Amino acid sequence: MSDPILLVENVEKSFGALRALGPISVSLKAGERLGVIGPNGSGKTTLINCLTGTLTPSAGEVWFLGRKVTDLAPHRRARMGLARSFQIPKPFTGMSVLENLLVPLDHLHDVADPRARAMEVLASVGLAGRAGHEAGGLTQLELRKLELARALAGRPKVLIADEAMAGLSDREIDDVLAILERLNESGVAVIMIEHIMHAVMRFSHRIICLETGRLIADGLPDAIANDPLVQKVYFGEQARH
Repeated sequence: MSDPILLVENVEKSFGALRALGPISVSLKAGERLGVIGPNGSGKTTLINCLTGTLTPSAGEVWFLGRKVTDLAPHRRARMGLARSFQIPKPFTGMSVLENLLVPLDHLHDVADPRARAMEVLASVGLAGRAGHEAGGLTQLELRKLELARALAGRPKVLIADEAMAGLSDREIDDVLAILERLNESGVAVIMIEHIMHAVMRFSHRIICLETGRLIADGLPDAIANDPLVQKVYFGEQARH
């Protein structure tokens, strides 16, 4: 069995007396699609931030590509191939769509032709025709695609997609899922944090569920959907809203 591409070992994160996460251990295999679910306040965002370097764990270790990255800065993890998109897109609204891609590419050292790479990425998410348009004029779907494109600019090995489909229609959700599926088929492992259950169930090879900072379930989508504890703490909450 090959080593995991991303490994979380007994990670904890506390803010003063409040333990927001852990201890939690989870792994991601190369090319895997991992869904992460849980009610609001369950620790999903804290986990993402510990993985990407926005937060440093209070205890435990994070490993990427066999290297301990627990204390590594976010931009250095990104250069290694660990990328994320954000739940709320915040493009440079005074710039064109193309220029929004050139900004992250400017921080990479191994891109021979940044403009060609930017156009390649925009084409992969269906935004090539909008390259010259100002980012502030994009639709909600196009903003989601641009957010994904910015994360993909550096050819990541792992993409963490944080609620990339929030606020979209069913047809638009299908559009974003198709992008993520093509990306995964190209060899990129994807971690999907999502509240839209039919999307995460359809996309994921495996799903983990968090609750109050703890990992309460880890398994195949059907097993997660039928897990009594998951139904109680997560699906039960969804049914109440």
